[in-house]
Amino acid sequence: MIQDAANAVIAFLQDHAAYAVPIAFILGFLKALAFVCMVVPGITIMLAMGTLIGASGIEFMPIWLAVSLGAGLGDWVSYAIGYRMKDRARHVWPLSRHPEWLPRGERFFRRWGAMSVALCRFFSPLRATIPLLCGIFEMPILVFQFANWVSAFIWAWLLLAPASFVGAWLR
Repeated sequence: MIQDAANAVIAFLQDHAAYAVPIAFILGFLKALAFVCMVVPGITIMLAMGTLIGASGIEFMPIWLAVSLGAGLGDWVSYAIGYRMKDRARHVWPLSRHPEWLPRGERFFRRWGAMSVALCRFFSPLRATIPLLCGIFEMPILVFQFANWVSAFIWAWLLLAPASFVGAWLR
C-alpha cells in the first residue's frame, strides 16, 4: 500500500519534471520570506523534495539552484521589508502577537552578526526574524547579501543532497 503510493508519487514527478524547478524556487522563496516560513513547513518539504529527487531520478543541480536562489531572494525581500519598516515592524503580525521574538532575535543578531543570517536558516522562529532584523538595524547590505547568498546555497545543499542520496538508494 505505502509502496504503491510512493510509486504513484514518483511516477507523477517523472511525468511532470518540467514543473520541478519553478516549484523548488517558489518553495525556497516562501521558506525564506519573513513570517511566511512559519506556515510553510519548509525543512520537512525540502527533505521530502530531496528524497523524491533521488527516488525519481530528476536532475539534482537545477533543483538545488532553484531552491538556493529562492531562499536567497526570500531573505533579501525580508531584509528590504525590515529596512523599510524599521520600528513599525513590531506592530505587524506575528511580531505584535509575539513581542518576545524581536528581543530574542536582536540578542542573537547582535551576538552573531553576519553569521546570524546563516545560522537562522536552521532555527525557527529566528528564521522569520533575523533577515528582517538585519534590515531594521541596517546591517550593511553587502555584508548581509554575502552571508545571505552563501548560506542559501549551503542550506539548500545540506537539506537536499543527503535526502537525495537516500532517495536514490531507495530507488
